[in-house]
Amino acid sequence: MTKPTLRAVPTDPDDPGASGLGVPHSIEAEQFVLGAVMLSPATLAEVRPLLDGSEFYRPAHQTIWQAICALADRGAPADPLAVGAEIGPRHLAKVGGAPYLHTLISRVPAAANGTYYAHMVRDLAYARTVVVTGTRLAQLGREATEGAADLRAAVAAELAALTATDARGWPDPTPLSSAPQLPRFPIWCLPDWAGEYAASVAEVTQTPPDLAGCLALAVLALAAGGNVQVNAGTWVEPTNLYVVVVLPPGNRKSEVYKAMTAPIRAAEHLLIEEARPRIAEAVIARRIAEADAERTEKAATETTGDVVRQAEALAEAAAARLKLEGTPVPAEPKLFGGNDSTVEKVASRLAEQGGRFAVLAPEGGKLFAIAGGQYSGGRADMSVFLSGHAGEEIRVDRMGRPSEVIDAATLTIGICLQPGVLTRLGETPEFREQGLLGRLLISVPESLLGYRDNRPQPIPPHVAADYERTLTALVLSLRHVGDKARESDPPAPIPTLTFTPEAQDAVIELLAATEPRFRPGSGDLAHMTDWGGKLVGATVRIAALLHLGKHLRNGWDRPIDLATWNDAVQLGEYFTTHAQAAYDAIGADPAVADARAVLDWLRRTATQRFTARDLMRGLKHRFAKVTDTDPALRVLESHGWIRRIPAPPTTGRGRPAAPTYEAHPDATQDTP
Repeated sequence: MTKPTLRAVPTDPDDPGASGLGVPHSIEAEQFVLGAVMLSPATLAEVRPLLDGSEFYRPAHQTIWQAICALADRGAPADPLAVGAEIGPRHLAKVGGAPYLHTLISRVPAAANGTYYAHMVRDLAYARTVVVTGTRLAQLGREATEGAADLRAAVAAELAALTATDARGWPDPTPLSSAPQLPRFPIWCLPDWAGEYAASVAEVTQTPPDLAGCLALAVLALAAGGNVQVNAGTWVEPTNLYVVVVLPPGNRKSEVYKAMTAPIRAAEHLLIEEARPRIAEAVIARRIAEADAERTEKAATETTGDVVRQAEALAEAAAARLKLEGTPVPAEPKLFGGNDSTVEKVASRLAEQGGRFAVLAPEGGKLFAIAGGQYSGGRADMSVFLSGHAGEEIRVDRMGRPSEVIDAATLTIGICLQPGVLTRLGETPEFREQGLLGRLLISVPESLLGYRDNRPQPIPPHVAADYERTLTALVLSLRHVGDKARESDPPAPIPTLTFTPEAQDAVIELLAATEPRFRPGSGDLAHMTDWGGKLVGATVRIAALLHLGKHLRNGWDRPIDLATWNDAVQLGEYFTTHAQAAYDAIGADPAVADARAVLDWLRRTATQRFTARDLMRGLKHRFAKVTDTDPALRVLESHGWIRRIPAPPTTGRGRPAAPTYEAHPDATQDTP
């Protein structure tokens, strides 16, 4: 393994205790540095963060360096003439005169090598400091006359100064996260009645606005899903969503859910009351049909002798049976299920409710656990969730009952998960391989636990009333629209929203802007194409929901305008950033996961300089060959945790030396 970093600290090269020991130094390296920075302002910009001048062994070189830096600070050129003038006639002779400055220029093989020699000068300065510190420690030991406590303290102070981290020339490293700073939910993008209420609920419950904001989208999707669709230009999207909020326990999720879903419960009650006469009539008609079928079957079995009469009785019984099968009793309206929802229950509800259903639960981990096979011997069953998101056909097979086919199932999900459940989703390969993870609009808000206000502002009564009135009306009106389409003979397609020409152009622009984000190595969505591939479609769905929420009272059949589309794009970027954080948390990006492993190795081994081969040998279980380390090294370099040491100058032919990397001082202390 390569030697550790040598850090420079100020020393006095004229100190007899140092110079008398033949301390490490290289006059030639110092000359190359000074000549290179006088030749190239770019090299000076690279070298200045590494050196402060005290690292030069010769006092004359320290003087020249300070003059060069003073000129650079004023924006003046640092050529030999200017440097000589800056030093002044009185001191110029002490540094070797003007000819020496020109000699420094002439000795430089290439200005680009200046950074390499600057590292050498810094390393040698640190080596001199080690020598001087050793001399001081020896002197402390010889002069110790009292107890060992004072001596230990003095030795510890000397060693602390010697081993202190030196972060000169290093930028502050950024966390190894695709999205180090997560935005808050843009409440202002919601329709006014929904945004104001969501903000008030967040205030009164002292919860992140993300929770109420995401639920506002989920309840809009419940109202619209399966009742309205949207044409994006070259394809059609349903209007249901899968929204997941990740929050630890104790964040009053149940209170927020109760407040946000209260109007839906009221709408469901009204739908039940409205359906009662129709259900009662259907029950009576069903009983009559059952009695008729039973009577005709009995008559058919009792008819004997007359072949013609037997055929007539059999035909009559068959017709009665067919009539019975065509006389269903509609299920009581049910808009959504809660924490007790299972895959089987969801499938049954979709079949009962004409392909429209939602799961809104403050603790939805069980639902995904069942889908992932936790309670079925590891057999994952995600077909309902996959088809229910896309509005596709679902066949429901149940023991002892006929199969049911849902032509276009539209399921909406609005649930909370605890962070550990999210991690387990990442550990279940089927969730990603089958595409469920990519269908989730994930929010990972910051918990307010420990920072909550004990005297929050109550929800203004007019805000609560407007939310209840508007959402109830939206749910009922869109439900009736969907029912009308389904109950027509033959069934008619549900209404389709469109975009204005300006908004349609913006949809195409988003498609074009999103495509490069999938490029390997450079795209921020390259490691999560399963999610990114559905970003534009999700944005189209959100735009439709915002449009419906804004235009309930003045006609939602108008085209979606550009302002609404722009609000949807903001929400799409919000979910993109949070999805990146979620994918990062579950280790979905192999390069980031490898980079974390490298940082852990640097911390455990206190390695400060290394090559890719050193890394491969240190992490044999992770990197089979040297080139396997490249993605992790690129991530660490771009985040400021490592940097490539300039290669030494080469002459002649031959393969260049493998690059050497230097670790940020913080990398050997804390793993981010």
